[in-house]
Amino acid sequence: MRLVIALAAVAVLAGCANSGTGVVPPQTVDKVDLQRYQGTWYEQARLPMFFQRNCAQSEAHYELQAGGTLGVINRCRTLDGEQQEVKGEAMAQVPGETNKLWVRFDNWVSTLLPGLTKGEYWVLYLDDDYQSALVGHPNRKYLWLLTRDQDLSPQTRETLLAEARKRGYDTSELIWRRTDAEMVLKH
Repeated sequence: MRLVIALAAVAVLAGCANSGTGVVPPQTVDKVDLQRYQGTWYEQARLPMFFQRNCAQSEAHYELQAGGTLGVINRCRTLDGEQQEVKGEAMAQVPGETNKLWVRFDNWVSTLLPGLTKGEYWVLYLDDDYQSALVGHPNRKYLWLLTRDQDLSPQTRETLLAEARKRGYDTSELIWRRTDAEMVLKH
């Protein structure tokens, strides 16, 4: 009987191990080589986000700046064929740690409230060749599946989905990139 009570107590304590600390943040990669990360990334899928609500095809362009930050240009093509673009900058949240970045875009909101408009950009997964990446927000409300190639292979798709699920992201609500053929049919 003492053994049963002891095991029950251990189970209860294990269940409360994170009590009071909130949700455990997702695991990130250890380090991102920003020199290799720069360039163009195509968004293959994302969780719904207000600022991208009309985007059918999106891509991000990163360029390493002299101070170690990344210049960012996000481009979006809507279903109506309209091109949208926003520029910004990404910087390490902690100097020298490149897996968790702050991103701030140049728009009217960030001009009015510069301290409140930084978004958290955590690199959750990155393949060894810097050809596919999983980026998200620590609250798990935002997620992007990115590749260097516009086309997504079934193997890369499954890898990115598995990595997202492993980190606690709900992939059932993902919005997938529209193909060029789908874009033509829409018109």
